[in-house]
Amino acid sequence: MTVGERVPAVEGLFTEGEDGARLLGSRCASCGTPYFPRTDRCRRPGCAGSAIEDAAFGPSGTLWSYSIQNYPPPPPARYDEPYTPYAVGVVDLEEGLRVVGRMTDTAGLRVGAPVELLVAPLCHEDDGGELVTWMFRLR
Repeated sequence: MTVGERVPAVEGLFTEGEDGARLLGSRCASCGTPYFPRTDRCRRPGCAGSAIEDAAFGPSGTLWSYSIQNYPPPPPARYDEPYTPYAVGVVDLEEGLRVVGRMTDTAGLRVGAPVELLVAPLCHEDDGGELVTWMFRLR
């Protein structure tokens, strides 16, 4: 990693472009069930379909629930020092996917609030680069 370089925490889970950030997942071609991350088969009971299509989810959703992480997570989690509490939200995306993600702020959160998916730094590396992941912010 080099100064200013943004490296995904995990490759292939998200993308960002001119039209915003998207989570990269799958959708069953038979029943329409969304999956994140990608899957190779439908796991919905009663669905006999076997065709799975790539799908992108986001950027708009609604905050379904949230919790404040007041203490540092255990290794191998990475975070900047000094540790700052953060919120983890459960978000219903417009495409029918419910997903967990870090919130960019803890202030003003409320169940039912509109949120937006984005790609943001998870932590900064010693060499000046950024480890990035998907997050949500209030709209």
